[in-house]
Amino acid sequence: MRATLLTFLLLVPFAVPAGEPPSTDTGVLGVRVEQLAAPYWTQRLRHGDKPILAPAEIAAQNVRLFALDPSMHDLSKLPASLDGADVRKAVADYRNVYDGHRALYAETGKALDMATLKRDTDASLDLDAIAQDVTPRFGLIVKRAELRGVPTPLRVFSSDDDHDIDRFAETALFPGTPVAVVHESADKQWFFVIAPNYEAWVRKEFVALGSRDDVLDYGKAARHVVVLGAKVRTTFTPEAPRVSDLQLDMGLKLPILDVPPREDVNGENPYASFVVQLPVRNADGTLAFAPALIPRSAHVADDYLPLTRANLVRQAFKFLGERYGWAHTYGTRDCSGFASEVYRSFGVLLPRNTSAQAVSPALNRLEVEKDVPRAQRLELLKRTQPGDLIYIPGHVMLVIGHDGGNTWIINDVAGASWLDANGERLHAHLNGVAVEPLEPLLAGHDGIFADIITNIQRIR
Repeated sequence: MRATLLTFLLLVPFAVPAGEPPSTDTGVLGVRVEQLAAPYWTQRLRHGDKPILAPAEIAAQNVRLFALDPSMHDLSKLPASLDGADVRKAVADYRNVYDGHRALYAETGKALDMATLKRDTDASLDLDAIAQDVTPRFGLIVKRAELRGVPTPLRVFSSDDDHDIDRFAETALFPGTPVAVVHESADKQWFFVIAPNYEAWVRKEFVALGSRDDVLDYGKAARHVVVLGAKVRTTFTPEAPRVSDLQLDMGLKLPILDVPPREDVNGENPYASFVVQLPVRNADGTLAFAPALIPRSAHVADDYLPLTRANLVRQAFKFLGERYGWAHTYGTRDCSGFASEVYRSFGVLLPRNTSAQAVSPALNRLEVEKDVPRAQRLELLKRTQPGDLIYIPGHVMLVIGHDGGNTWIINDVAGASWLDANGERLHAHLNGVAVEPLEPLLAGHDGIFADIITNIQRIR
């Protein structure tokens, strides 16, 4: 469903006018310390705890996403045989890597020999080994795993002083994620996989291969634990190293195992923990399952949160200050991962990348045409609501409210530029999840972010 500009502008403002309390300026964009806490924003909401969608409506929304959005893959509908030409095309697509002209640099800052890099990369893909018809194998991810555009651990960068944005890195997969394996690298150390929201390379050691039914049925148990914190970890246990101290990110839903009273699990009586079932990889690469413990003190619950505007703000603020991690590197996440994982804590699924999120036909998209004048764009921003996702090229921001005549956002961002009271341009290297007023943000040297907004998505 696509909203019109007129209907969006006619939405009733949601914010309750409030006087500004005594403040402490942070020195960044006029942000005050009290604005760096979720209650500041949730207390300003009218009907902030009113559900936006019921669980059944969220489930229907997810079905629509897989049906309508080409970036999503319903593995349960994957045919028994895939056209080898389609697989070859997907494998040969170097995402984020080569344009044939620009240089790439190693972590040391040394320029790479592009001809050698391309030759080695082409060889690692082993395209000639792809048969005319490909039978997909199925597996589960056993720990947080990096997905890469090419099957190599080599980190490459666009400049000699960049050490954050690895152009080979794509995203991450999480424990329990199902994948379809459709190819293997020349060195037999990597699988090319189709995941529900992406296609790329993952190390074989992070994939446990099992039957189609075992893989796709994982997680269908009646009782679950849902991760509601930014991230929690399974209990450390030397007795079961495969499930020890694993990172579990916001929104993961894991099946609970019933354990008889006073029966130890992984060397510990589990009465003060949740016992969850996790996939593990046997020495031969096959799938098995093992119990793991999550302390009851961890920020988890037995179901997804109700989807409300106040809860959206609260969940987003749980990432505040976390380091920016391009493609989920550093054990963190990037801007689109941030938006996805906030919404996943309500059971709402989103496409992986901003390019797909922004235009997804399954969401309530408002397209902002290039010729929409600034005044109309600024008026549009006044009508946004907490939880709305605002897109500019390559970036997404989540609205948390309105204050002081500005639209306020939380986003996972590299930096921000703005003008001070004297018209001098200032810049802050934020490099993490940050709170900002949107209207003052500068885009380049002759515009503001509002000028380059392309789409607004709202879950409703």
